[in-house]
Amino acid sequence: MAERDQTVADAPAAGRRVTIAQVADRAGVSATTVSHVLSGKRQVSAGARALVEQAVQELGYRPNHVARNLRTRRSQMLAVIIPDIANSYYTGVARGLADVVDPAGYGTYVCNTDGLLEREQKFIQDVLDRGVDGVAMASVHTATDLVAEAVRVGTPFVCLGGSIDHPEVDVITAADDEGSWLATSYLIRRGAQRVAMIAGVAGEEVPRSVGYRRALRDAGLVPRDDLTVIGDWTRAGGRDAMRELLSREPHPDAVFCANDLMAIGAMDVIRERGLSVPGDIALVGFDDVEAASLVTPALTTVTNPSYEAGRTAGELLLDRVRGRRSEERRTVLLPCRLVERESA
Repeated sequence: MAERDQTVADAPAAGRRVTIAQVADRAGVSATTVSHVLSGKRQVSAGARALVEQAVQELGYRPNHVARNLRTRRSQMLAVIIPDIANSYYTGVARGLADVVDPAGYGTYVCNTDGLLEREQKFIQDVLDRGVDGVAMASVHTATDLVAEAVRVGTPFVCLGGSIDHPEVDVITAADDEGSWLATSYLIRRGAQRVAMIAGVAGEEVPRSVGYRRALRDAGLVPRDDLTVIGDWTRAGGRDAMRELLSREPHPDAVFCANDLMAIGAMDVIRERGLSVPGDIALVGFDDVEAASLVTPALTTVTNPSYEAGRTAGELLLDRVRGRRSEERRTVLLPCRLVERESA
């Protein structure tokens, strides 16, 4: 070791990136040992680790990032796994999270699953392989087993929505059932008698469907299966669902859509058929994305505070990463409110 200390002959040329092989040569260990020390995924003796850490410092191998990782065993990266980056609700979530974690020195991976189970599973595994320090996830599918394994080995998860049920996974959710009750009740108060719903996914127990059906019952109306169709959360799905509703007689006089993209798609089709909004069919959406105020007529909708959800996710993840939270699950419920515009 004294011989290496007395010479700089094995130091890299100025401007050239230091390699693992050079670190291994300086430390007098194998490149595999260096990789194990840097990744933290394999057990390495204290002596070998000390040699590698010293070589990393001497050679300047990514000094800021790697030296910090060697001290803390952290990557300083978090992941956000979302179903649709084109949906401005999720861009709001990602922005809110980044605004909290960036000042704390954390970078963010954003992973878009397109709402597909296999991509959701792939991204979970991928970000864990990259050694992220925590994950915020809006899961379309229930991936509890994979998440449970990640939590077991020490990677904290925060769930955006209630689809992952695990005692150590924090949950952030909007008051979806209350928001959909507000939307449907508003349509009924405006005189609608045949209020349909374009749902994102099937199931009477989905919170936005629960609120819709509760509002009908509260008004003395009977929920009807033939007035609920599925739009898959997309504008194109909203168009298809609205065509299906208009093929049934009598067609609805109002539609509550479980998100704004589907509502805008429904609006497209209503216009195509020569009908008017809200004169022939009133519409209310959910989320209050930016486009809701830009379409004509402007969309009446329910706020779903995406930016606040992202900020809250970031705060909960930082608490978990820094060990400030117990293992108990925390659930944060964000309030919704009706935004009256011109479509209903």
